[in-house]
Parts: sequence; C-alpha cells; structure tokens
Amino acid sequence: MAAFIAKQMVGDQLKSVKAMGGDEGEKEGNENAEEEAAAIEEARREAEERRKEKHRKMEEEREEMRQTIRDKYGLKKKVKEEPEAEADLDEGRVGRKKKTKEELAAEANEEEDDDEFAKFPTDLSDLTTKVSELPQKMAASVGEVTEKCSLQ
Repeated sequence: MAAFIAKQMVGDQLKSVKAMGGDEGEKEGNENAEEEAAAIEEARREAEERRKEKHRKMEEEREEMRQTIRDKYGLKKKVKEEPEAEADLDEGRVGRKKKTKEELAAEANEEEDDDEFAKFPTDLSDLTTKVSELPQKMAASVGEVTEKCSLQ
C-alpha cells in the first residue's frame, strides 16, 4: 500500500515535468493529425471515385447484355416518355389543376386591389352626398362627446 501511495505522489510530479517540455510534442501531434485528416479525406475521395467507376463499368456490361438479348429476340428498347406527354395527361384530368405560387400571388394582389376600391362609391353623386354629409356627422359626434364630458 505504501508503494502505491509513493508511486502516486511521484507520478504526479513526473507528469508536471513532462507537461513543461511536452508542448513541442503536442504541436507536432496537431500537425500530424492535420496531415492524417487530409490523407484520410484523400483516401475517401479516391475510394468513392473507384466505386463510381466500378458501378459505371458494371452498368455498361449490363447494358451490353441487355442489347444482346434484345437483338436475339428482336425486342425494341423502351424509350422514356418526355414530360410533354405527362402534360397531355393533365388536360384529360377530371380534378382541378394545382395553382402555382405565381398564380396564387397574382390572385391575392387582385383581391387586395378589389378591397381597396370597394371602399369608394362607384357613382360621383354618391361621393358628393357622402362628402356633404361629413361635416354634419363630425358636428354631431363632437356634440355627443361634449355632452358626455364635463369639466370639473
């Protein structure tokens, strides 16, 4: 037990001495770590390139095999339909077409414009009558306020 305690006390002192001179080693360790990280990244990139090349070659071989089967049995290669053909399907659609963001924004702007103009009367005669009634309404509202309020 005494040996363990002695080792603990001396060991702590040795660690502090090593820490004083060990700063250079840590700097080298950081540089080595950066170099290792760069090397690992490069290795990953190369592995990814090899994998892509392998899959490309496999797909070419498969396509050659498919072509030999097509030639043997007289089959034609399927051609993918273009997006224009899909647009034709939308025309025969029973339901409504979804509106784009631009269409929705345009409709919202039109509604706002309609709301702004709805406040104004459409005829000039309506406008003149409302303007002529305005001073009378103001006087009536001021009269009501003065009746309710009393100065003390």
